[in-house]
Amino acid sequence: MTEQAQTGGASALDTAKLVAAIAILVGGVAAFYVLDEYPAAVRWLIVLVAVAASIFVALLSAQGRELAQYVQGSRVELRKVVWPTRDETTKMTLVVFAAIVVMALFFWMLDMLLGFITRSLTGQGG
Repeated sequence: MTEQAQTGGASALDTAKLVAAIAILVGGVAAFYVLDEYPAAVRWLIVLVAVAASIFVALLSAQGRELAQYVQGSRVELRKVVWPTRDETTKMTLVVFAAIVVMALFFWMLDMLLGFITRSLTGQGG
């Protein structure tokens, strides 16, 4: 087994692929501004093709394959999540709003009380 495979590092070819992907992306964006005599739809199409090509080239590198595996694993884990029902979400939202109102009233009364005590001790106010 090679040292690169053991350490998981990127080879020079993988680095070149990532540099090429960045160059394709920058070229697409530059073409958008350089080709200003073309209609906007054509220029945006060039940018979208450049983005797709750069993603394709980047996914051919070792880092791109790792990212693709990570995204696939994330999607698998996301399917395992038990999402709350609409009824549970509505009830929890109402509980949160009620807690916010109660805390707002508490802190408002506390502020009024501390303000009254401060005015009484300092002799300010009516």
